[in-house]
Amino acid sequence: MGAQEPQGRRPRADVQRNRAALLEAAQHHFLRHGVGASLEAVAKAAGVGPGTLYRHFPTREALLAAVLQTRSEELMARREDIARLGDAVEALAQWLRALEEYFSAFSGLPEPLMAAARAHEPDNPLTVPCDTLTATTDEYVRAAQLTGHVRPSVKGYDLFLAACSVAWIKGTGATDEQSLDRLRMLIESGYRKRDDEG
Repeated sequence: MGAQEPQGRRPRADVQRNRAALLEAAQHHFLRHGVGASLEAVAKAAGVGPGTLYRHFPTREALLAAVLQTRSEELMARREDIARLGDAVEALAQWLRALEEYFSAFSGLPEPLMAAARAHEPDNPLTVPCDTLTATTDEYVRAAQLTGHVRPSVKGYDLFLAACSVAWIKGTGATDEQSLDRLRMLIESGYRKRDDEG
């Protein structure tokens, strides 16, 4: 049995190597050309044929979900930093900013994420990460609502979409950072409870 293990492992090593090369190439192409980058170019850069790419990642969404998974460590590190804040309302604002930056990783990324969040298609590989991020946002919202400073009607899904929207606008290059800051303030004034509200 021990003599057979190397033979059994070799294809797995090739599969892992091909997958890693595809993810690296995809990340490079998504950074340079956006999420609509040519998948044939990704396969070529990884040194494999299109068939190998589609065996690993049957759809563009599957490839994009896998690339985002490799980038999620940064977001989780931000979450750990946010957890150290003693202010639930500030934690929510910081989380929304972290989401916005995550959604801005690649040009065109907010569109497929918003589509996946809206459709809730179980076979869309982006649905699970969107559901996870929405649930996390909801946790921040509920914690901030307990302080009495966030409107009780606000949902995590609302602010997930708000962060996606800001990232989309940022990705178009149609505005400057000052305008984006004003948009963030408008969003915050929408979810923050005013002092004169009951």
